[in-house]
Amino acid sequence: MNSNSFGDKWTFTSFGESHGRAIGGVLDGVKAGLRIDFDLIRQELSRRSGKDIIGASARAKSEADEVEWLSGVLDGVTLGTPIAFIIRNTNARPEDYEFLKHNYRVGHADRVYEQKYGIRDWRGGGRASARETAARVVAGTLAKQELAAKGVCINAHLIQVGTETNPDKFAETIASCQKDGDSIGGIIECRINGLPVGTGEPIFDKLQAHLAYAVMSINACKGFEYGTGFAGVTQPGSAINHISGGISGGISDGSEIVFRCVFKPTPSTPKAGVKGRHDACVATRAVPVVEAMTALALINLI
Repeated sequence: MNSNSFGDKWTFTSFGESHGRAIGGVLDGVKAGLRIDFDLIRQELSRRSGKDIIGASARAKSEADEVEWLSGVLDGVTLGTPIAFIIRNTNARPEDYEFLKHNYRVGHADRVYEQKYGIRDWRGGGRASARETAARVVAGTLAKQELAAKGVCINAHLIQVGTETNPDKFAETIASCQKDGDSIGGIIECRINGLPVGTGEPIFDKLQAHLAYAVMSINACKGFEYGTGFAGVTQPGSAINHISGGISGGISDGSEIVFRCVFKPTPSTPKAGVKGRHDACVATRAVPVVEAMTALALINLI
């Protein structure tokens, strides 16, 4: 199994490090004749960067995130051949992480990477950095375009920050946490409409299993639930047996699919004595990444 690739029919391979020259991806299996909506890709990358979001990292807000298409595209139309693209790291500052050459951050992959491979990229976490998710957004946006042509719509949004569930108070909650030099977690809800009945397979290839696999691969994601989820344990079966979450027996039933995922607070904070450019709430910028990974999971199943 290639741990840097996702999907077996519509395959996305990610490459690059957080503070290397570039990040990027290779897509294989994209149909020929798809006219790429470059404006939509820029829009989705802008959502991920969090330029208008309180608490987003300074690094994310300052990166240009311009996509360079290297192959598989002619005059904005896909050729059916492998598509390669890169996003140059224009604001990489590895010197900000010099202190990590001989130190391991608590709550990060620093130590286990070195234990596993015998070497690690200390420049902001290397491959383990959320910077890598920009490439996922590009790939996922192309998948969303193909899915939209089939009538499938994916929409995710932040529904909780810490204990706060009022969207009007999310910014205030994050700002307060950032002022204190700390971070906070959040919950994202994703809704899928228009998915054909019968998507997903019984037993090991259940639809919810593929969605969970895709979403749980995102940095800082710590939990996944669909339908009644964990809250269902507090209810009698007679009260919730009609709630499917859009999936029955691992197969889509034609109704709206609803799932939620939780993102932990970043452990790298000024309050914890960690230098760098970090998010006060990573969940705010993870919304388009959740949509992208959902699209990649569904395009492979469909």
